[in-house]
Amino acid sequence: QVQLVESGGGLVQPGGSLRLSCAVSGIIGRNYAMGWYRQAPGKQRELVATISSRGSTDYADSVKGRFTISRDNAEKTVYLKMNDLRPEDTAVYYCNTKLATRNYWGQGTQVTVSS
Repeated sequence: QVQLVESGGGLVQPGGSLRLSCAVSGIIGRNYAMGWYRQAPGKQRELVATISSRGSTDYADSVKGRFTISRDNAEKTVYLKMNDLRPEDTAVYYCNTKLATRNYWGQGTQVTVSS
């Protein structure tokens, strides 16, 4: 059974940094892409960053240059390092993978950027 478990969220001041982690279990091998999404109150869930099985990355324009997605295949963990955080980054952050036609989501971790 595929499980994704996020951690690392919290309250941070504007300009601060956080690193989110997503622990992956139930998937054999490393041939799967991963993504980070976020959902702010009253808004639709949006894609933040993706990383392919080979490590190619892509980012939403709003986070380019500030966020970095990475993966540790040995530890089956995906990370999202977030720098220069802004109030508009406040959201619940979810990790995601898609196998065949099915999407898998974690439970989410809250990130709040406020002074």
